[in-house]
Amino acid sequence: MPDDLRAAGIELRRAGNVEARGLGIDGPLLLSVRRFVDARGAFIETYNRRDFAAVGIEDDFVQDNQSLSVAPGTVRGLHFQARPHAQAKLVRVLRGHIMDVAVDIRAGSPTFGRHVTADLTGENGLMLYIPAGFAHGFVTRAPHTEVAYKVSALYAPDCDRGLAWDDPELHIDWDLDPARAVLSDKDRRWPRLADLGPVF
Repeated sequence: MPDDLRAAGIELRRAGNVEARGLGIDGPLLLSVRRFVDARGAFIETYNRRDFAAVGIEDDFVQDNQSLSVAPGTVRGLHFQARPHAQAKLVRVLRGHIMDVAVDIRAGSPTFGRHVTADLTGENGLMLYIPAGFAHGFVTRAPHTEVAYKVSALYAPDCDRGLAWDDPELHIDWDLDPARAVLSDKDRRWPRLADLGPVF
């Protein structure tokens, strides 16, 4: 975990080679794993079920996904799967840079509609854990960005849902001119939070 977080007195949870810290909303965690470096290069244990459970991540991950976004300013999201196939996610960047976003869409949550962000890069090796009940998306900050993420439920087309990435009520600072955002047609059509209805 970066030294500036330790200096700020942020409470950390540590187990084995992983450290985790909260982001101000109950559920999401920013994770750092130890990097072993020698003359050959580096080795990273990106996931260890025992250690991740010890810092509060007990999901059973059943599918790994990977995306490549060619252009900076590519927005993917905000996505989620509805029950009974709701997904927790564990997101990391293999190459490039993203601003990762998770929006609380849990009905009755005291932080409903609020979001957390994290800068994830291939260099910093940080990961974002996003529990079920959150919409997830990201914007790329570098060309040819590759993102890998684990999910706790298999893809279920009938439960595939989304939230408008540019909903002004979410107050997400994407640092991006909406006219220059690269999106899929599907991601342009998701409803705003006010029109979403209860999901979780």
